[in-house]
Amino acid sequence: MTPDTYGDVTAEYQAIHDAAAIVEGRHALVRVVGPDAESFLDSLLSQELVGLADGRVVRSLLLGPRGKLRALLWVVRTGDEFLIVSDREAADSVVEDLTRFKLRVDLTIGPVEPVIDLVGPGSPSVLAATGLTALAAPLGTLDRFFVLEPEVDQLTAAGVRPAGRLAYTAIRVEMGEPIMGEDVDESTIPQEAGSLVTEAVSFTKGCYLGQELVARIDSRGQVNRQLRGVVLAENRLPPSGAEVVAGGEPVGSITSIAESLLVGAPIGLGLIRREVEPGSDVEIRWEGGTARAQVRELPLLGSESTLAS
Repeated sequence: MTPDTYGDVTAEYQAIHDAAAIVEGRHALVRVVGPDAESFLDSLLSQELVGLADGRVVRSLLLGPRGKLRALLWVVRTGDEFLIVSDREAADSVVEDLTRFKLRVDLTIGPVEPVIDLVGPGSPSVLAATGLTALAAPLGTLDRFFVLEPEVDQLTAAGVRPAGRLAYTAIRVEMGEPIMGEDVDESTIPQEAGSLVTEAVSFTKGCYLGQELVARIDSRGQVNRQLRGVVLAENRLPPSGAEVVAGGEPVGSITSIAESLLVGAPIGLGLIRREVEPGSDVEIRWEGGTARAQVRELPLLGSESTLAS
């Protein structure tokens, strides 16, 4: 489990934005190896994997049969081996779902393995100095790598600061990256989850698990809610699950909440009804408190965001 902080949230946050930091316990790896791995995974995952070049990292989704989210993924291929990285909370479901469909195919599905997030503009230099194996998976506008060898001591010896959950959540919310089980879950339609469909779904490949709902909404429909950013106008930190209210009516809820130094305010992610457009003023309500806020487009920060040293 990722600790909240290693003692200095501000320094951890600054390290992610301006240097490099390691975050443990946020992601995990599953290996699928064998001559049938390509066709097997292509029939289940939303991204086009047939002919995927060795070493190229792509976003993908694992869906349920009815098209709802099961896991948010990054996938890379090395020959007959595919490495699948998911949120740690979803990794066991990935193994369970893949194993359920493993029928008459020549492949092996490995156990869940830990990975380390290495995040920040100094990350490439750290990897060059340490020689560790990692997958490039940007976090918004920031460099991020999933380090496959959990060599924490080697990374800290190279001067990399460990960062806890509070600092990492602030960055993640700024960049608009949802986590499975927190911001989205098994009731979420992929098109509700911000830009994920654009990044993670191929509309030209053959059939895959859950494709029908995704294709139908893309061609004929629209979803009733969207993942949005929320910026509070008051220095109050509501809990996750706090209600978002517009015009006196509930329109969604806060799924992640953090304090952002660069935005200069508490910020959050939330699944909010589509008629509440970015720029709309809302009220956040929870037991024992309220706060004024504004709905924003994601990401909340762009490439111009740097901290003064």
